Amino acid sequence: MLVPRYYFADDFCAFYQYFLSQPHTERTFQKGDYLWKPGQPYDRIQYYVSGASVHFSDHESGHRKIISFHGPGTILPGYHTTDFRIELSLSTTALSNIKVLEFTIPQFKAMFESNAALAENVVNWYSKYVNRFLFETIHQEFNSSQVKLCNLLYLLTMNQPANSGLTIEMTQENIADLLGMSRVQITREVTDLRSKGILATARGRLTVTDIRALASLCTEETM
Repeated sequence: MLVPRYYFADDFCAFYQYFLSQPHTERTFQKGDYLWKPGQPYDRIQYYVSGASVHFSDHESGHRKIISFHGPGTILPGYHTTDFRIELSLSTTALSNIKVLEFTIPQFKAMFESNAALAENVVNWYSKYVNRFLFETIHQEFNSSQVKLCNLLYLLTMNQPANSGLTIEMTQENIADLLGMSRVQITREVTDLRSKGILATARGRLTVTDIRALASLCTEETM
């Protein structure tokens, strides 16, 4: 049974050699770079060889909504044949130096249509991506701010870069952007979890110190 994901990686590792054998361009991005210009249509697809990025939307109100994180072995923005207007408001920036294999839409379309295993994986990847939004839409709307935070912390510890353990390299501002909550709300809930011995904090870092106690505060769908 799959659980919602905020960090996507390793989903297409099995196709790395295949991707290398197909027409592509190798590109590198430095930390802080946009992987494509804000407002630019999705006219190419990138397979992450190394590095990680954050995918987000800057709302006209000035607030930022973090959507997901992406690491080695994933593709972004994914392959489809429909132009969605909302995609013009989405951006992706490098959290570290990134190396990608870049394909044009026609190049990826040729692989999708000729490689059944890849096509199946693309569909399954989108299912995981949509599941993340369904989880947030259906359940997060009705949960308290503490339950929302606990759900997120649990999912991040269970699905993040290898060897990260129970430490989440994120600021409280990042957490607020992910959950669409105010920094004041996050600070209040983090302080409460810290007082219960569930969480420890440092600059730009949160560490889960009692995963069982954290899990007990999560919704069933998270587990």
